[in-house]
Amino acid sequence: MKIKRREFLILSSILGLSSTLSAEVPTTFEKAFKEVVPLVKAVQAHLFPEGGDLPSSDSMGCTKFLFDTINHFRFDKDIRAFVLEGAKELNIREKGKFLSMTSEEKEKALRSYEDTRYGKSWLSRIMTLTMEGMFCDPIYGSNIDKKAWKALGHNESFPRPKEKYLGLSNV
Repeated sequence: MKIKRREFLILSSILGLSSTLSAEVPTTFEKAFKEVVPLVKAVQAHLFPEGGDLPSSDSMGCTKFLFDTINHFRFDKDIRAFVLEGAKELNIREKGKFLSMTSEEKEKALRSYEDTRYGKSWLSRIMTLTMEGMFCDPIYGSNIDKKAWKALGHNESFPRPKEKYLGLSNV
């Protein structure tokens, strides 16, 4: 079968476009989360620092776990927005200086934020999501090498999941 030049060009442009169209474009949430990642990560690191009895939030991949969890299509959109807005509010309260603060200054800033109803709720939500990441089954990308379980002397339970529940979109 011989194809005409015109048909070839049309077909080529369609095939070329299809790869562009299938490329993932960051969602509005992904873009917004990217802006607050450093602050969220710093708060998590302050709550679960290096050298504590538990592994650090950073070494356990808790920020990625938090993102994956709240970015899931079944996750409550209001809580998703709350996580973003709470981080932005903390950044505004601290005039964008939270990341460069000492540990003592961060503690003071977080205690001050906790004294507000909004801040208390936000910190509670960040703590909950971070702890979920710390102690989840490693299949979810956090609790790397089961370190958090080991730190508590927890024996893993069976059966363990074989695939991520979050990946099951038609449950």
